Amino acid sequence: MKQDSPSVVADLQIQTTCQLLIAAVVVGGALYWLQSVVIPFVLAAFLALGLAPITDLMMRWMRLPKALAVFITLVLAAGLCVLGFTIVSSAVTQLAASAGEYQKGMNQLLDWATKVLPLERFGITEAEIRKPLAKIPLETVSGMLVGTTTAILDLLSQALLVSVFSIFLLIGFSGRQARAGVWGQAEQQVKSFLVAKVIVSAITGLLVGACLNLLGVELALVFGLFAFLLNFIPTVGSVISTLLPLPILLLNPEIGLGTGLAAILIPGTIHFGIGNVVEPLVMGDSLELHPVAILVALMVWGVLWGVVGMLLATPITAVMRILFGRMTQTRPLAQLLSGNFADAKP
Repeated sequence: MKQDSPSVVADLQIQTTCQLLIAAVVVGGALYWLQSVVIPFVLAAFLALGLAPITDLMMRWMRLPKALAVFITLVLAAGLCVLGFTIVSSAVTQLAASAGEYQKGMNQLLDWATKVLPLERFGITEAEIRKPLAKIPLETVSGMLVGTTTAILDLLSQALLVSVFSIFLLIGFSGRQARAGVWGQAEQQVKSFLVAKVIVSAITGLLVGACLNLLGVELALVFGLFAFLLNFIPTVGSVISTLLPLPILLLNPEIGLGTGLAAILIPGTIHFGIGNVVEPLVMGDSLELHPVAILVALMVWGVLWGVVGMLLATPITAVMRILFGRMTQTRPLAQLLSGNFADAKP
């Protein structure tokens, strides 16, 4: 059989690459424009995968029927969501009540800044700085009230759709033997990742919340909750979670310099230790994704779907790696995502 010449092979590779690029642009555009439809389904799918082990555990050890096990699992999940909303709403109320104290903290911060910074050299007067900054705490509180209310309403508007999808998907994922093939492999990897990630994130959130509470930082429970949620976002989430209490620390006059530094350094150490020591021991390289691939996926899915995309970037990319590895044309992409750069040649 006559072999193709090198020029023909090169042309085929160029055509395949162009087709993949066009397909990526088309699929990305579709995911962006249809996000209001696709996001609830994808959220429900990953929620069902994460809850399926709980349902399986109740069916195996408590001998409960599948329908009852699914119902109890969904009730527990709904209870946790209600608890989270309650914590956030009480925190917003607490912020509104403490607006006067934060105003005093802002004034003290301005007094210090005007003494230290050489404003006169730049032709800036103290009044010009105080006037726009004096309203910041009140505007922050009101903005947080509006933003939180809007976010809760948006979540509630999609909660029913996500719940309906989750019920049917959870029934399908629970109480069955592991499937063979590419989808079975993807399902098992994502399940293992979600279970391990939830456990590690819960430990992180509890430690951060307890640490801030012992230091006397306001809204410690909220910061612990955000530490749990943001731990699902690789690298960036830990940095945001560590710096999140900074405005409270700066504006609260009762918090000294030592306490403020401890409230940043100790949670940062917790995130670093769990992310670099505990998490690799618990999860290992279960998803077979290179750290650079995870960061790129984080940016891409963040552009497409915002915060939800950043939360789901890692498991979605893991599924893509498995799918790409089963097709000859896309196998080099799977090797790139895994970090096997030497084997990623087309």
